[in-house]
Amino acid sequence: MNNWFECKVSYDKMLENGIQKKVTEPYLVDALSFTEAEARIIEEIRPYITGEFAVAGIKRARISEIFFNEDGDRYFRFKINFITLDEKSGAEKKTACTMIAQASTLKGAIDELEKGMKGTMADYEIASVSETPIMDVFTFSAENKPTNEH
Repeated sequence: MNNWFECKVSYDKMLENGIQKKVTEPYLVDALSFTEAEARIIEEIRPYITGEFAVAGIKRARISEIFFNEDGDRYFRFKINFITLDEKSGAEKKTACTMIAQASTLKGAIDELEKGMKGTMADYEIASVSETPIMDVFTFSAENKPTNEH
């Protein structure tokens, strides 16, 4: 189970026209606590930003699942409703959860989500989808994966 934190990082960004502009960009970090999330975002961001930067904010992100696609350059947020039937009343019950898919297009994001949900036995519907401002996602397992190099 991942614990996702949205970390906002402020820094001076060099724009294409050569002008420096102060920006605040959100990133997702997998961490156990707010303290670890701050330490991890500093560690992950440092190689990519020249000059000073600051962690402007950290908040817990309630995300059930993230579907990665290395070809994707954007992140899309899905609100998914899992549909179950109440056996006593026969009424439909919807349980909402949030998922993220990495893709280059909206259609690509929907395809990634459907591919990731393929083995799911539960009925679900996509209630909404929107592009997020998230710049990148740093998973905890990526740095701890064992390598097969000797």
